[in-house]
Amino acid sequence: MTLLMVYINAFQLPLMLSAVNVGLPHFARDLQMNAVLLSWVPTSYLMASVMFVLIFGRVADMLGRKKIYLLGTLLVVIASILAAFSNSGEQLVMLRFLQGVGGAMIYATQIAILSSVCPPNMRGRAIGKMISILYLGLTCGPLLGGYVVELLDWRALLVMQVPLALLVLMLGLFKVDGDWHADEPAKMDIPGAASYAFSIAAICIGASLVPDVSSYLGIGLGVLGLCCFVFIEKRVTHPIFDLSLFLSNRIFTLSCLASFIMYTATFANVVLISLYLQYLQGIPASQAGMIMMTQPLLMAIFAPLAGRLSDTVEPRIIASAGMVLTLVGLLLLSQFNGETSILLILLCLAITGIGFGLFSSPNTNAIMGAVEKRHYGLASASNATMRLVGQMSSMLMVTLIMSLYLGQAEISPANYPELQQAISIAFTIAALLCLPGLYFSLARGHLHR
Repeated sequence: MTLLMVYINAFQLPLMLSAVNVGLPHFARDLQMNAVLLSWVPTSYLMASVMFVLIFGRVADMLGRKKIYLLGTLLVVIASILAAFSNSGEQLVMLRFLQGVGGAMIYATQIAILSSVCPPNMRGRAIGKMISILYLGLTCGPLLGGYVVELLDWRALLVMQVPLALLVLMLGLFKVDGDWHADEPAKMDIPGAASYAFSIAAICIGASLVPDVSSYLGIGLGVLGLCCFVFIEKRVTHPIFDLSLFLSNRIFTLSCLASFIMYTATFANVVLISLYLQYLQGIPASQAGMIMMTQPLLMAIFAPLAGRLSDTVEPRIIASAGMVLTLVGLLLLSQFNGETSILLILLCLAITGIGFGLFSSPNTNAIMGAVEKRHYGLASASNATMRLVGQMSSMLMVTLIMSLYLGQAEISPANYPELQQAISIAFTIAALLCLPGLYFSLARGHLHR
């Protein structure tokens, strides 16, 4: 029942995330959103998740991981229903932020719960299944979202996952007994939590204001806040983010960095491909969704195979091969134009999907396998943080590029050349990011001794 509870949520959250990406052109049209505000629809969710995932990781260790997990699911349900009634772009962005707070509660606890109920020799398999289900959600999101948007409305898109979330709540409340806490629950590090959350918000808001002068103030304050965060964490008795684990555990540290790079390079793919297909290729949302599902479908197929293999084969070998394939796929995507054939688009998405599928499960297994059981809560929150910071960085990169090339203008045929250039630049930068990621993946060392 515990695995079922985790797996259903692992499906419904990415279902919601990827479905929303298909609806971006419809949000823009009906709510009169410019390119920068439109990019905040996915970014606000990620910003909230990054701001609060560490905080809820600590709270969950103190109060119980299942409690926080179920509260996060409830908050996602409430925010989704409210978002469906949005009557302005700004309101939609704010409610997506609230969804992200709920998502942070889930991200901070799901792998810790999974690791708590699975023995070490089964952990890679269980994580692989969860990640496969996650990618299945990413696969179904564009397909179902495209049809929902065309047959019903974009508002229905925001609540299509709610029945599954309600099922998770029923399972957690009535079928999963007990709860999981840290062996030695620590106190909340309020100064560290506040400086971290402030820094993330300042950097995100600052990046969205480029090239305005105020953007540099926001980014500068965010960087200063992160410096204060590191200073605080080195000195408090119970830090919210234990930097000593990063300084003393090579496999854990480099695996987290590789995860950060991979998500930074790949997360915005679905947003860029959605804009590319629906604007530059003129493809309807339902057909665009079918094309977009290629990448996550192959992730779903290869993630459990790679996860199971990583229980016996060195994870860094499998993950590094996945990083190389992803780099090749992103380089090919950067060459697209309005005349690119659908077959070539499908091929490139397939390459990146296989690459990411090979990377994700072994890398997560390496992160959890590199720490003792008493650090599962911290490792789970760290893994989620690296993933979410990478996803947020990916969207910030897109927001920054869109701001530079399109400014505050709404996307229209008049600025399609600028949109094409922005998409090409984004994919090129993403491909180059894979190079340091490949180094981190190869240099991490051996998990299986």
